[in-house]
Amino acid sequence: MAHAGQVRHGPDPQYTCLVDGVLSVSLKLWTHCRAATMVPGGTSAYGLVDDAALLVDGEALAWVGPRSELPTTLLDRCTLHHDAGGALVTPGLIDCHTHLVYGGDRAAEFEMRLNGASYEDIARAGGGITSTVKATREASAQELQASSAKRLQQLIGEGVTTIEIKSGYGLALEQERKCLQVARTLGHTYAVDMRTTFLGAHAVPPEFAGHPDAYIDAVFQMLPILHAEGLVDAVDGFCERIAFNPAQIERVFKAAQALGLPVKLHAEQLSDSGGAQLAARFRALSCDHLEWLSPEGARAMAAAGTVAVLLPGAFYFLRETKLPPMDLLRECGIPMAISTDCNPGSSPCTSLLLMLNMACTLFRFTPEEALAGVTRNAAAALGLKDRGVLAAGLRADFVLWDFQSPAELSYALGNNQRLQTVFKGQVV
Repeated sequence: MAHAGQVRHGPDPQYTCLVDGVLSVSLKLWTHCRAATMVPGGTSAYGLVDDAALLVDGEALAWVGPRSELPTTLLDRCTLHHDAGGALVTPGLIDCHTHLVYGGDRAAEFEMRLNGASYEDIARAGGGITSTVKATREASAQELQASSAKRLQQLIGEGVTTIEIKSGYGLALEQERKCLQVARTLGHTYAVDMRTTFLGAHAVPPEFAGHPDAYIDAVFQMLPILHAEGLVDAVDGFCERIAFNPAQIERVFKAAQALGLPVKLHAEQLSDSGGAQLAARFRALSCDHLEWLSPEGARAMAAAGTVAVLLPGAFYFLRETKLPPMDLLRECGIPMAISTDCNPGSSPCTSLLLMLNMACTLFRFTPEEALAGVTRNAAAALGLKDRGVLAAGLRADFVLWDFQSPAELSYALGNNQRLQTVFKGQVV
């Protein structure tokens, strides 16, 4: 027997157990299920365990594996036994790229695009991000919280247990603070883990029109204040011809680095700007969008361990035709995550399940790649090592589904068959 606190590995690396000496007196047990553990390196697709058992100790998983191999010493400690009724169990889903807090909508711009205007045409005419900035600035914190809570509840209802929310629709200190505070409040109000990202370098606000460098100076002033207030987990930027150039983003990344904050980047969505190489130099957690990613950018990301976050909702909604270079990403061994990119202008979507199907049908993900993209790879895109797979010692965030096969999550075209969500060991 292993010593207290060690992890014992079973005959297959897809499951592990914690041994006596570190467990509470009372444990909770889920049985009669199929567990898609998503632990890499196992002998079965999805790390699948048939007739599985999941043992929960407080907020963490204490044991995951075949029910027949659950040690009786652990079974005897169980005070609550859940019969999962044959359900499929997956890690809690992670939506790793959203702009969930915003005011207003952009339905009129959607109609303009359908009548021939491009995303860039609309942005240059004063629409796009700046129109949402106006609506967000005019909304009170209470109004933003009410509208954002509806979107968040829809995602939670699909099994999302961790979500990232970016700022970037305030573009001034008080307004960015308001949005980040709303995001933090939502995380304290609902059964979801909230990660907040400062996206001050999202667009040039109207009062700085024609002076992007001066606005970047303002971003420098905002960042340390918001960080000191505990509102920033990471820093993002929009590196694109309609936003900021690599030199301007580099200044923002250096400011983040000085504060010890990880960075992410909206990169290569509309053109190849070299943003992926820039982000890789700062060992970014992720580069997101990536339709125009070059081989040089991909190699830089791979060397830096940067995750590719692909956003099929925006690709679909904007009627793009340039596909992300899937073969290149696979060839370079870059982990691929998927997210809703929930935002009012290019992906007004609150269904991560729908994104699974879109990733498969539009980008040619396999169903296993898609599920990894909203579990373990999405966790990596947020720098989180304590979730995304079902294994002993990690967070007890998992979802029960009325499905037999994990592939059904991608196949079912947004069909929500969630039966139960467990968040930090508690049934939601």
